[in-house]
This record gives sequence, structure tokens and C-alpha cells, in this order.
Amino acid sequence: MDDPLNPYGLKISVVIAGFAGGVLRALSRNQHTFRETIASPVCGALGAGYLTEPLVHYLKAIHFPLPPDDGSNVTMHASAFLVGVSAMWISDALFAFVSNRISMK
Repeated sequence: MDDPLNPYGLKISVVIAGFAGGVLRALSRNQHTFRETIASPVCGALGAGYLTEPLVHYLKAIHFPLPPDDGSNVTMHASAFLVGVSAMWISDALFAFVSNRISMK
């Protein structure tokens, strides 16, 4: 069976790992707003889908100690989960930066 997200450059297992990271981030917050509950897993999934491979490539390029690649993609999925957890914080920081830049002009 073909991966339905493959035409978009996404791997379903990476997106699921990022989604799980986003769910963890949403559940660990003290504020349980509707926006946080919905947006955090979605940001986690999308962030992991598009940022995980460049992150793993960068970690390999700087010779960061990673587990050996035995075909199970442990490094990819662990990185996707971590990107998923932090994706909402990254988007919050980017939105704050852009809104500060716009309000300064």
C-alpha cells in the first residue's frame, strides 16, 4: 500500500510521531484552551513532517552520536516526536516575532 502523504513529501510514521508529541505538549500545559488542544497536535504533525529529515541530516552532519541505522528508523521517529513536542513553541515564537516586527513599523 502506498503512503497517501508521500506526494506531499511526508512520511505517515513521522507525522504520527509528531502528532503524538503535539498531544503530549497539549496535555502537559496548564492552560487547556480549545486552541491549544487542537492546534498543538496539528502543529506537531506538520512540524515533524517537514522538519524531521533536515534535523536528522544536520545531526548526522555535525557527527552527533545517534543510534545505528538498522532499518527501524528509531532516530527519525524519536526526532519526529521531539519536533512534535516543540513545534507549537516554535510557532508561538515565530508568531510573536512577526507580530512584534509588524507593530514596530
